[in-house]
Amino acid sequence: MATDAPPPSKGGTGPETPSTEAFREVQESAEFGELRRSYRSFAFPLTVAFITWYLLYVLLSNYAGGFMGAKLFGNINVAFVFGILQFVTTFLIAWWYSRHAAAKLDPKAEAIKSRMEGGA
Repeated sequence: MATDAPPPSKGGTGPETPSTEAFREVQESAEFGELRRSYRSFAFPLTVAFITWYLLYVLLSNYAGGFMGAKLFGNINVAFVFGILQFVTTFLIAWWYSRHAAAKLDPKAEAIKSRMEGGA
């Protein structure tokens, strides 16, 4: 038997659930706009740069076989070095984003969240 009733309360003093209007007000606030701008100004350019770097690797692998096959030292060629650099840049971007989020995004998001849950 299915019901549309909300689950029973656990009796705790958990955070208050904000109303739909409260969410809309926050979404339209200057503070939320700044949070969104901080995220986008970091994430979008970095995403475009990484996709460009990745596509360069793929295109060079397909159309510049001579260049990618050039030996640098021993059995290590340009393609191998570029492939390893793909992994390195992936981890560097993740590390850089976590630092950016901890310093710029998380404090702003936490302030908004605590105000909404506290009903302030």
